[in-house]
Amino acid sequence: MASQVFYSDLGVSPRKNLFFKLTSLLDRVDLKSRVRKDDLVAVKLHFGEKGNTAYISPVFIRKIVDRIKEYGGKPFLTDCNTLYTGERGNAVSHLVTAIENGFDYAVVGAPLIIADGLKGGCSVKVRIDKEIFKEVTIGYGIVHSDSIVSVAHFKGHDLSGFGGTIKNLGMGCGSRIGKLQQHSNINPVVKEKLCIGCGECLDWCAQGAISIEDKTARIDTERCVGCGECFLICKQGAIQAQWNETSSVFQKKMVEYAVGVLKGKEKKSVFINFITQVTPTCDCYPCSGAAIVPDVGIVASTDPVAIDQASVDLVNKQIGLENSGLKSNFNPGEDKFKGVYPHLEWSTQLEYGEEIGLGTKDYELIKL
Repeated sequence: MASQVFYSDLGVSPRKNLFFKLTSLLDRVDLKSRVRKDDLVAVKLHFGEKGNTAYISPVFIRKIVDRIKEYGGKPFLTDCNTLYTGERGNAVSHLVTAIENGFDYAVVGAPLIIADGLKGGCSVKVRIDKEIFKEVTIGYGIVHSDSIVSVAHFKGHDLSGFGGTIKNLGMGCGSRIGKLQQHSNINPVVKEKLCIGCGECLDWCAQGAISIEDKTARIDTERCVGCGECFLICKQGAIQAQWNETSSVFQKKMVEYAVGVLKGKEKKSVFINFITQVTPTCDCYPCSGAAIVPDVGIVASTDPVAIDQASVDLVNKQIGLENSGLKSNFNPGEDKFKGVYPHLEWSTQLEYGEEIGLGTKDYELIKL
């Protein structure tokens, strides 16, 4: 059975501006039925890396927050810390970046909570029993929320081809150990040229997996559990993830994590994709490339697979823009994400999501 995906273009009038259209989308997906009075509602978004400008504007988030409040919910804006040690690698710098990017309470009307705690270790294991993972490790604040509203900026991604709702859930809600599990299938590595042998990582590691030999840190792969906390402890940046996972397996892992995020909230979740400023790379970059297609609009659904499939199709219908990351497939109907990443099969995440019951690729697009 086809899932409904509601779509609004960006055409406006004084009586029907984009805020009106956004709240109309929330009404069409029946957000009210998915938020009970006093529910703690996780509004999962990407605050944007410092220097990035393509993330969703906070003024749109405010409208979503206001609607949740109208229904008696208690919304909070949230994301989990990054695996890499950038400006969002710990809760302090993460929150500072979010506020500097405009996600202040005075603007959005909701508090900001980093779901996996100060350094990414505040998490809960969720049993899913899937092909790759039997259990996944999700940020505490996500698991213990009552409802979730995913608000994703739809764009390209250099490992999954594109990033939408599935990535916002699966990768975005994984704690530090969850992100490491998705990106890598082996333990962290020590870059000997950067290590000064200070021993801070040794003192921190709860597993006793790190030692100092010849003034250089060594990781015992048998004892290491892959929590990734040593990435942050090392002020020299000497301990790093090995970004070795293939795209197809990465996408499947991401899908399984999305299953874990939604477990118990299948009827308590809503998904929104902003198909605007469709950049070739993720908002994790400290910059934003030129859009590869003209702005398309906003879509909403209760099916995470259907909304991403519809978003891809809407993007591919557009004419490709020159002077962007798009190298081929400029004509309407041609695959724009293949035009940026010809070696990636982005369809894996949608096909696997359908295979394991996350949603369906079959959708009915309903234009407002």
